[in-house]
Amino acid sequence: MVSISLCMIVRDEEEVLARCLDSIAPAVDEIVIVDTGSLDRTKEIAAGYTHKLYDFQWCDDFSAARNFAFSKGTMDYLMWMDADDVLPPASLQALLELKESLDPQVTVVLMPYNVAFDQGGRPSFSYERERLIKNGAGLCWRGAVHEAIAPRGKILRSDVVVEHRKTKPGDPDRNLRIYEKQLAEGRSLGPRERFYYARELFYHKCYGEAIEEFEKFLSMPDSWLENRLDAARMEAVCHDLLGKPGKAMEALMKSLAEDAPRAETCCDIGRHFMGRKNYRAAAFWYETAASREKTTRGGAFINQDCYDYIPYVQLSVCYYWLGEKALAKRYHGLARALKPDDLAVKYNEQIFSAMQ
Repeated sequence: MVSISLCMIVRDEEEVLARCLDSIAPAVDEIVIVDTGSLDRTKEIAAGYTHKLYDFQWCDDFSAARNFAFSKGTMDYLMWMDADDVLPPASLQALLELKESLDPQVTVVLMPYNVAFDQGGRPSFSYERERLIKNGAGLCWRGAVHEAIAPRGKILRSDVVVEHRKTKPGDPDRNLRIYEKQLAEGRSLGPRERFYYARELFYHKCYGEAIEEFEKFLSMPDSWLENRLDAARMEAVCHDLLGKPGKAMEALMKSLAEDAPRAETCCDIGRHFMGRKNYRAAAFWYETAASREKTTRGGAFINQDCYDYIPYVQLSVCYYWLGEKALAKRYHGLARALKPDDLAVKYNEQIFSAMQ
């Protein structure tokens, strides 16, 4: 059986740290906590779980902090979690079983990461992350923000799910501040950093600048396909918000030119046509979205609702306006089966009930 070191970086996490550690402690053999400057009871709480508690001088570089934490792990595999992550009970049992069966030749174990949830508690946004890293394999974190380890060697995809259960907002300007500091210091941004820098500009409503950065990213030859697809979609949103729907559609076409369409892109195109009351075209794209395979494999950002619930709701509306009431009711029923308490479903229910 392999052993695991849980290696975490924390700062001012007194509200959630115990919740995280309680959820994972039975499955790990060592806990390493690296504090980057807490002013609350975080270190006191951490000391109740481990004696391997270290301080790290924060330097606006998440990779530096995570690599320091990993350097203190002594077990076969190094695992990371954020303080506001939890391991659900089913995943705890699955991780214990994985420890028993894991081939020691495996270098990286990828696990699904559920980071957002709908009103019913179901995952609505997920992606795959490198979660267990073989100690001594020479892999390290890279990137000052949105840091990651590029998997290589023998890779295993696991069904052990980690959930991100945030309880309070973070510093909304931190990531953009770090990127702008890097640029001010004359540092160049690689493809991944350029993509995330463009996203930060988007979140800060700097839509013109975000478009420029997304286009720079899309011109970089070594950029990752899934990031390219997301960049094209986000560029389209920027154009829409700037009142340029034609440019928005051009950006969405970039996504279609890259690979088979993802459901997220299909929903974006469907929304474009619905906004122009072209319900036949919109229905085509929403039907295409509903036909796409939903999976967290491959590392892509997955908006779960784009693969079923959103298309079903929108198709019920499209076919209602097209006068095809039987199809409209059918898709309403599919949406209702998924989320009976959603406001859109309840509103549509009143309309379809009146049609009896």
